[in-house]
Amino acid sequence: MPANFYRIPAKQLLSIILKAKKGHNRIFGIPGELFFIESELNNFQLTRFKRLLHNPIGVAAGPHTQLAQNIISAWLTGARFIELKTVQVLDELEISKPCIDMQDEGYNCEWSQELKIQDSFDEYLTAWILIHILNHHFGWDKNIGTIFNMSVGYNLEGIKSEKVQWFFNKMNYCKPELEEKIEELKSVYPEIHNIDIPHQIS
Repeated sequence: MPANFYRIPAKQLLSIILKAKKGHNRIFGIPGELFFIESELNNFQLTRFKRLLHNPIGVAAGPHTQLAQNIISAWLTGARFIELKTVQVLDELEISKPCIDMQDEGYNCEWSQELKIQDSFDEYLTAWILIHILNHHFGWDKNIGTIFNMSVGYNLEGIKSEKVQWFFNKMNYCKPELEEKIEELKSVYPEIHNIDIPHQIS
C-alpha cells in the first residue's frame, strides 16, 4: 500500500461522482438503492448544537474521515453526525503503516491526520460543499440535516498553537475559501449558485 494519501481535486471528484451516478446509479461503488433518503416519516430527527440532525447515527473520527470521498460515502449511506479525523499541531509525522496486522489494504494509522492541517481543512470543505451539491442534485430536503464535528488533539499547548487556532477559525468561518471553491465547481455543476452552503462548517 502506498505510504501517502493522494488527494483528489474537488472539481475532479465532483465529475467522478456525477458521471458514476448518471451512468450506473452508483457513487464510489455504492448502489443508489442504499442511499439514505430523508423522509417526513423519519422519527430519528433531532436538534443538536442548534442544527437539525436527520439521523443521530454517524462515523467516529478515524482514517475513514480524512478524505472527502470517504466522508461523502458515509453521508450517502446515512451518517449524519460526522466526527472528522482528529487534527493536531504535529502534522508531518512519519508513521509505520498499517499499524494493525491486516491481510489486505487498509487506511488505519496511529496519531492523527496524515495530511497537513491546511489540507485536512480543504478536504473537509470539499466534503461539506459536495454533500450540499448532492443533496440539491437528488432533490432531497433543503436542509442537509448533517453536523460536522471537529476532533483536535493532543494537548492544550498544541490546541493553543497558531496552526490549530487557524483551523478552528477556518472551520467557524470559511467564506473566502468556500466562494473560491464554488467558483471552481460551477463549470461542473452550474446550479451550485442556487444552493445555500453555510460558511460555518463546524
